[in-house]
Amino acid sequence: MDIGKLPNDLLKSLVFDLLTNRREDVLSRGGVGEDCAVIDFGDYGCVVSTDPITGASKNIGKLAVHISCNDVASNGAEPVGVLLSILAPEKTTKEDIKKIMKDASDTAKELNVEIIGGHTEITDSVNKIIINSTVIGKQMKDKILKPQNIKEGFKVILTKRIAIEGTSIIAEDLEDKLIKNLSKDILEAGKKLVDNISVVKEGMIAGDLGVEYMHDITEGGIFGAIYEASEAISKGIQIYEEKIKIDESTKEICKFLDINPYKLIASGSLIIITDENKANILLDKLNSENIEASIIGEVIDDGVYIDKEKISPPESDELYKVI
Repeated sequence: MDIGKLPNDLLKSLVFDLLTNRREDVLSRGGVGEDCAVIDFGDYGCVVSTDPITGASKNIGKLAVHISCNDVASNGAEPVGVLLSILAPEKTTKEDIKKIMKDASDTAKELNVEIIGGHTEITDSVNKIIINSTVIGKQMKDKILKPQNIKEGFKVILTKRIAIEGTSIIAEDLEDKLIKNLSKDILEAGKKLVDNISVVKEGMIAGDLGVEYMHDITEGGIFGAIYEASEAISKGIQIYEEKIKIDESTKEICKFLDINPYKLIASGSLIIITDENKANILLDKLNSENIEASIIGEVIDDGVYIDKEKISPPESDELYKVI
């Protein structure tokens, strides 16, 4: 099979179709386009999500905390605790582990979450360090997202710019290769995009406003996320290329490596779907917090399109072509 997360059809047939047991206290569970599960905890929903870091080699402690916190925030919930599992090859040094945990700890402090446990192991089963992070969050039950209420004409909002995570990973991990052909300024700008990788703030703002759906853009990029969002809301989505914002460093790096920025892993950006009135209020709120956001499309009856071209189901992320 191709490197990367399972394609949606295989994910359904090999994973979700086999999960048959159901509990009444599970309010929301995993699915295509669903970043979290929600468990009934009285007045609150306990929101949980888990994700590995496999593509990056640098900044992985920072990325591990951000990526799963982003998933919880994409449900409008407040991240509370993080569990980290580290699997490291025999060549790993004490300094490597210390650097990962220092970066993870600093990021957790920045987001006001606590690293509450996990597992650290040296093993010959991996050839690079793999981190899996699980985040637990909380949310008032009346604030849980309601994608079933989405109708045709609802607006699709994108926060920040696409391919933030992918650009920062490539600029860091392939710097020695890229510096021979791209300017230092472009690479430094690409690396600095990692500072914009959290969507916790915009997720909390949008959740408090009562938007109907959010999705953190990860593997498969904006095209993959839009396709998954369409599956999650059981409706079509039309987006417009000219409305999608791309950083200049992303354009230059992707052009040189001949990869598609629209299919490049993009944590740091959030898709939000809500009605036009709430969309305009949300844009004002995000703007007041200096968070870039724009309407890039709308919900339609069926199909997933960028301009007039139909978007195909997500395949292996562009990152794996170069990393």
